[in-house]
Amino acid sequence: MAALDKSCLVGPVPFKDVHGDDDHVISPPDEYADIVSTLPSIGSPDLHLRLYQDVWLFNELVPGFISVQRRFTPRPGDVLLASPPKCGTTWLKALAFATMARAAYPLSDADHPLLRLNPHECVPFMEALFSAGQEAKLDALPSPRVLHTHMHHSMLPRSLADNPDCKIVFVCREPKDMLVSTWHFIKSAGGSSNSSFSDLFELACEGKNPYGPIWGHILGYWRASKAAPERVLFLRYEEMLADPVSAVRELARFLGVPFSAAEEAAGLPMDITAMCSIDTMRGLDANKKGSSGTFVKFPHETFFRKGVVGDWVNHMSPEMARRIDAIVEDKLRGSGLTFSS
Repeated sequence: MAALDKSCLVGPVPFKDVHGDDDHVISPPDEYADIVSTLPSIGSPDLHLRLYQDVWLFNELVPGFISVQRRFTPRPGDVLLASPPKCGTTWLKALAFATMARAAYPLSDADHPLLRLNPHECVPFMEALFSAGQEAKLDALPSPRVLHTHMHHSMLPRSLADNPDCKIVFVCREPKDMLVSTWHFIKSAGGSSNSSFSDLFELACEGKNPYGPIWGHILGYWRASKAAPERVLFLRYEEMLADPVSAVRELARFLGVPFSAAEEAAGLPMDITAMCSIDTMRGLDANKKGSSGTFVKFPHETFFRKGVVGDWVNHMSPEMARRIDAIVEDKLRGSGLTFSS
């Protein structure tokens, strides 16, 4: 694709269209090395986690979390897509980008970004860039920017979490399905080769899975959405899957770009959900080939497995399911949030 004139761009624009295949040398911020070295750690070389601010993080990303907290400067209009891993992140990135950028990138355009790029090449993973010392890349994005994070709400810089000029969209998933999807993703990406699903399950029950504890991740955004619904939208993957068109309408309204009567009459909400469906995205060359990632390159095809509800029954015994259900129910008690089995 021809180079973009960045001086006249209005966002959101695909991250890769601004930066191309530019892979700068990774230079993690070394001023946090002493902090990281003192943090509790668990796991193996291919699944090494450290406990930072009560959250278990991948070792190589801890400097990025600290750097985001200390250095990130939000802009008015920033949209942050937040999620635990494997909860519909790729889908949410596609839906949000297509919805927000529909004026600049009509769905009828054969060169639409989501037809030629993986959604992760459109919406950058914020703390990975900060971990690599590449946060300046975000400055080159025109506003409004769409960014992604796996940070717990409690870890977000206050300048972002409490900013009335920024929006946060959080998506979560039934924890058992999330764990199964996480396991498959780790395995398909070549990680944790000597571990079993039961190992990940045990860690999750103890709150020590990647980005865990699960309940802390979910509760933080749930409470924030109740306290400030105009700033934080809380979505559940299962509800989105059951009625994706309504989910897209809700997303558009929240982001301040509701569909017009003409767009509704033309079926645009349905067209966006069709373009961004897992079946459509899985079939695109952009998602069959190539890879994305900063420290680890994840094959694009690994982001599209099943995307269904209830796959946990093929991986967990009834006893395992009852155990994790009981733990999650106990941790969420009194919040008004529940997950059905």
